[in-house]
Amino acid sequence: MSWSRRSVILAALPLAACGFSPVYGPEGVGGKLFGQVRTADPKTPDDFSFAGRIAERLGPDSNPRFALDYRLRIAVVPQAITPDEITTRYALNGSADFVLTEQASGKVVTRGQVSSFTSYSTTGTTIATMAAEQDAHERLARMLADQVVTRLMAVDPAAVP
Repeated sequence: MSWSRRSVILAALPLAACGFSPVYGPEGVGGKLFGQVRTADPKTPDDFSFAGRIAERLGPDSNPRFALDYRLRIAVVPQAITPDEITTRYALNGSADFVLTEQASGKVVTRGQVSSFTSYSTTGTTIATMAAEQDAHERLARMLADQVVTRLMAVDPAAVP
């Protein structure tokens, strides 16, 4: 099937009519939030990974208009157990509750919860298992941060009264 230029333009018209605009385009939410969000101070290694990823995605908080408060919950669950009752794989289930607040007024812009999971193997040496666990924690925190940023991009901060 071949798309003509006319078909592509006609297909885009409904998107233009519904107010669709690219997140990182002119006047997009991505530009409005870049450098404007300060995350709560991290207290744990998971928090550091989470806050670091938020800063990577939204830029350093040079002149923050918004405060992002969050709470990470991560649970370790045995996943694969041998007949000898040795656990060879663990799952990390995590969630992040977040609240974005305009600092000047204290008004809540948005709030929500995201969740994800990852896992790691324990079949190597003790050092390899510890490294795998640490890597899994970092991956999970970064996944949760990416989901939070996606949610923040869906909200127009200019709509805050």
